[in-house]
Amino acid sequence: MSKRSRGNHAPEFKAKVALAAVRNEDTLAALAKRFDLHPG
Repeated sequence: MSKRSRGNHAPEFKAKVALAAVRNEDTLAALAKRFDLHPG
């Protein structure tokens, strides 16, 4: 079983996700799905 390395996201991507969350564009689960992230 191989160990997956953790991915690092660019600051631009983090800012885009954070702005979408702050603007209440969608639920956290929907935002996670849209940005291909884990909802936790």
